[in-house]
Amino acid sequence: MAADTLKSTTGAGGGAAAVRRLLLDNGALTALIVLLIAMSALSGDFLTTDNLLNVGVQAAVTAILAFGVTFVIVSAGIDLSVGSVAALSATVLAWSATSHGVPVVLAVVLAVATGIAAGLVNGFLIAYGKLPPFIATLAMLSVARGLSLVISEGSPIAFPDSVSHLGDTLGGWLPVPVLVMVVMGLIAAFVLGRTYIGRSMYAIGGNEEAARLSGLRVKKQKLAIYALSGVFAAAAGIVLASRLSSAQPQAADGYELDAIAAVVIGGASLAGGTGKASGTLIGALILAVLRNGLNLLSVSAFWQQVVIGVVIALAVLLDTVRRKAGAAPVAAGTGGGGKGRQAVTYGLAAVVTVAVVGATSFLHSGSSSTSNPKVGLALSTLNNPFFVQIQSGAKAEAKKLGVDLTVTDAQNDASQQANQLQNFTSSGYDAIIVNPVDSDAAGPAVRAADKAKIPVVAVDRGVNKATTNTLVASDNVAGGELAAKTVAEKLGGTGKIVILQGQAGTSAARERAEGFAKGLKAFPGIQVLAQQPADFDRTKGLDVMSNLLQAHPDVQGVIAANDEMALGAIKALGSKAGKSVQVVGFDGTPDGLTAVTNGTLYASVAQQPSELGRIAVDNALKAFQGKKVAETVKVPVKVVTEENVAGFTG
Repeated sequence: MAADTLKSTTGAGGGAAAVRRLLLDNGALTALIVLLIAMSALSGDFLTTDNLLNVGVQAAVTAILAFGVTFVIVSAGIDLSVGSVAALSATVLAWSATSHGVPVVLAVVLAVATGIAAGLVNGFLIAYGKLPPFIATLAMLSVARGLSLVISEGSPIAFPDSVSHLGDTLGGWLPVPVLVMVVMGLIAAFVLGRTYIGRSMYAIGGNEEAARLSGLRVKKQKLAIYALSGVFAAAAGIVLASRLSSAQPQAADGYELDAIAAVVIGGASLAGGTGKASGTLIGALILAVLRNGLNLLSVSAFWQQVVIGVVIALAVLLDTVRRKAGAAPVAAGTGGGGKGRQAVTYGLAAVVTVAVVGATSFLHSGSSSTSNPKVGLALSTLNNPFFVQIQSGAKAEAKKLGVDLTVTDAQNDASQQANQLQNFTSSGYDAIIVNPVDSDAAGPAVRAADKAKIPVVAVDRGVNKATTNTLVASDNVAGGELAAKTVAEKLGGTGKIVILQGQAGTSAARERAEGFAKGLKAFPGIQVLAQQPADFDRTKGLDVMSNLLQAHPDVQGVIAANDEMALGAIKALGSKAGKSVQVVGFDGTPDGLTAVTNGTLYASVAQQPSELGRIAVDNALKAFQGKKVAETVKVPVKVVTEENVAGFTG
């Protein structure tokens, strides 16, 4: 479409001005080329066929979501709900097909219909309810996520095998998610460039009042625009769940921000009126290349967020510079040569990229790699002291054994962890250690490592439907039973307690809750007043406990699924903690042990996380060397109280 291209209102200013104009008008493409060259120069593992395919797979879900968001942003709107709608659509598909026997084809239709319905609700609230798009879609974000949790009861649901093939490869090498991304991108480009509703999007985004006065039915067009966004969100959810072989109720959390970032990086303006599918695809690829390359370079996930934020800011600054330089949208139906020039630009960019990257690859081919074994450690999160201790134990053992250890942080995102495991596999790591966000979701990525004959060690949580060389773990269910027994015995077998649960949808939360329930069966005199999730977070533990105290001031005991929530509960209880109310935590973190020493936390069920990390690295090295390792290595849990805390080292 003509609005896809920009042209300067200023005259030619020589070769330098032409180059400057080329860079300004193709900022996202220029940034992608620079990134490809930089990552190829910095990492010899980047420029491999497997890794480049990984980049495509890792960009797929974000790109599909972003294509739908492009429609909304072009029309001067915003859609914050696409990540939650993606999770809800996938959950509806899995729930209807596996739990209720609905034919898979009909289940897919229901999933897409769910996306359309969510989009229509957004459109209605915005067009007819006069709600700002930010508020309407923020509300849908919460509603859709909540419905996903309600339908799934907080647990992942196995995805139908016939649909899970969307996460596979064709011919053993071409990923299906990449094909789906390309198809959805072509559909988005067609809608934007060749349809009445596409032209309406640009008109509404350029000047909504002028569009209305010119005869456009703006309200109905907005319904259609947000419904289209819902369709693309549903497609993204199905692709994501297919990759993970399960519908995760917490899937795609925060992906709406990545989608918006991809659209903006791709050259669209949040003010509306400009944007194109090809730019959005480039934006999604930039984010994927950044994350992939930074993972390969062992950059902390925390710094990755900083880098991506800087990239988004630079993209918006480039848009500002471009506008000040005189670039303006070409009027609809004009600029017939624009597409030809754009094709030449893309072709030239491809030639330059291949030439420079090829030269870089040649330089890497002559370099020698380290002789130390390379081991990747994929942790579910580093926002929790327990997993930080696993990392500390693993790093100490790796240093002792002469192992090059790379640690990644999935931030409790199963999809992000799958990407990180794929990066380890494609980079030819000698062994992989995985602490799964979810045991089912980690399965496909671990199977790929198995196929590549890379030994895999699971730590703290097992991996389902995949082979691991060993599992190094303490038993979460047994630990939960021990926690329940500890608080019940402290209360003399009778009393009123509340339970603070972990993050819904995570295996640790499910297993520990199961252990709590089993342990309390032996104590019929213990009454559970309430069970509420506090997401393994200290602040949420404080808030939830404060709320529960209003309804249950007579509570006598608290079981928390980790020490962080227990410490939040202690803060809410104030002087009651350790006196009239006994609190038991889980994990044996340093702050938790300090609270045990001070008497405010009665006990913590300690899993010795540093020992978990140490043993995992030791077993990973043995597996790589072909030595025999035990199928399961159990690290005993122990109840740490004020009496024995002095002798506990973690």
